Amino acid sequence: MKYSGRCFRAGVSVWLGAALLLAAAGAQAHKLSDSYLTLRVGESSCSGRWDIALRDLDQELDLDRNGDGLLTWGEIKAQRAKIQDYAFSRLRVGADGADGRVIPTGFAFEEHSDGMYAALQFKVEAFRLSKRLEIDYRLFIDSDPSHRGLLRIEGAGLTQTAILGPDAPAREFEIAAPRPGRQFVAFVNEGVWHIWTGYDHILFLLALLLPAVLRRRDDTWEVVGDLKPAVVGVLKIVTAFTVAHSLTLSLAALGWVRLPSRLVESAIAASVVLAAVNNLRPFFHGRGWMVAFAFGLIHGFGFAGALMDLGLNRGSLALALVGFNLGVETGQLAIVGVFLPLAFGLRRSWFYRRAVFLAGSTCVALIASAWMCERLLDLRLLPF
Repeated sequence: MKYSGRCFRAGVSVWLGAALLLAAAGAQAHKLSDSYLTLRVGESSCSGRWDIALRDLDQELDLDRNGDGLLTWGEIKAQRAKIQDYAFSRLRVGADGADGRVIPTGFAFEEHSDGMYAALQFKVEAFRLSKRLEIDYRLFIDSDPSHRGLLRIEGAGLTQTAILGPDAPAREFEIAAPRPGRQFVAFVNEGVWHIWTGYDHILFLLALLLPAVLRRRDDTWEVVGDLKPAVVGVLKIVTAFTVAHSLTLSLAALGWVRLPSRLVESAIAASVVLAAVNNLRPFFHGRGWMVAFAFGLIHGFGFAGALMDLGLNRGSLALALVGFNLGVETGQLAIVGVFLPLAFGLRRSWFYRRAVFLAGSTCVALIASAWMCERLLDLRLLPF
């Protein structure tokens, strides 16, 4: 199975041309949507703060009044009531079967790792807690099924955490006796969800897996004869990626290392481009596991974004880190488990060699190039 220099040059020309055309489209970059909800709960009182990304509010409420593509403080403050009405109409806080009344008490701005947020302060009137706190969270439920609310509850001298979203908008919490196992499972689920909805992480992994059933010899790709070398190669890649992103995820979530969000997201997109182009014109020369480790360090900072901004204490953070990381690995292994048997079965076919390996690598490079333009230049070129 040989790929000529002419084929490679033609593919690269198409890649560069399409990337330039995509870059001309212009708009605003998209990132998976999170909000941060903190509740301070007592027997007869409840107050809190809700941080919601301005970019998400703008998409939902069209806050950019003059349509110049820039949100100013004046535009946001002028629509403070509109923002509060929208947000608090989608949040219900109650106790032991009785609803409280969510009342706004303040409005400010807060910078998170991925941009500016509206910080909505509030209190809950007619609130009296005996055992059970009840929350119904429906922010962006109709417009963004990927949105998640990262919840922190402070009460009875303890801190609980949870992830709220469209799949389970109504949740109950025992304030007097929180169950660590439930929090752990929630973060495992969030880790699985994060890898499955993190298209850049998925495409990076697939770009590394595509050559797993092939081997490079004399400047050509040849199919492997049996499954064992393919499995060994994949295990090296997955292990290296896991060790690397676990390391930087922990460092970043603990606050020991912080990098600008735009730099991290742009570097992740660049890693996908390089991994895909390496399939078309190898320059890493069989060092797939080393590539996975090096770029896995960058991807770990991307995984850490939400945990860094949640503000967990050390005990809760340790539980969240282990659960989230386990979820990421579970989601990753599920992808490998589906991909590798199919790739091995199809490895000798024209379909795999041309449509999957060559065309697939080219498409991954194109998409990642668009992401890189989006993140570097604050554009929107793709709907995902």
